[in-house]
Amino acid sequence: MKLGDIMTKSVVTVHMDDTLQRIRDIFGESEFHHLVVTDEGKVVGVISDRDLLKQLSPFAGHVLMERQQDLNIFKRRAHQIMRRRPVVAREHMPLAEASDLLMRKGVTCLPIVSRDWRVRGIVTWRDLLPHCFRCKPSEADAA
Repeated sequence: MKLGDIMTKSVVTVHMDDTLQRIRDIFGESEFHHLVVTDEGKVVGVISDRDLLKQLSPFAGHVLMERQQDLNIFKRRAHQIMRRRPVVAREHMPLAEASDLLMRKGVTCLPIVSRDWRVRGIVTWRDLLPHCFRCKPSEADAA
């Protein structure tokens, strides 16, 4: 199997200048954990829900404890927290190779891009996990 066989094709993207408020709203309304950041239609970064959570104050959203500095965090921009130089893949990459790439690079998703770095889909470790027992070569295959 190839990544193109299992990738999620409807990818939600954000722009580099989108606010953390917008990003928080997107994560809050959806069930996914990664956003692809684009600039002029090309993939330039990735933001995970964990990247966002690291930025937020524990006081944000608590009226009695919330401070102005907690609210100002939501004005920050995607480019300020995104992971630059994302690890990407192409649709034709075998699942075993993608699994190895995720592990080696320590990332949790692979944006699937075209030759000109336009987003085509996304694959996360959760997408790969059900296929992992089939994607690694067995000892018999190696012999």
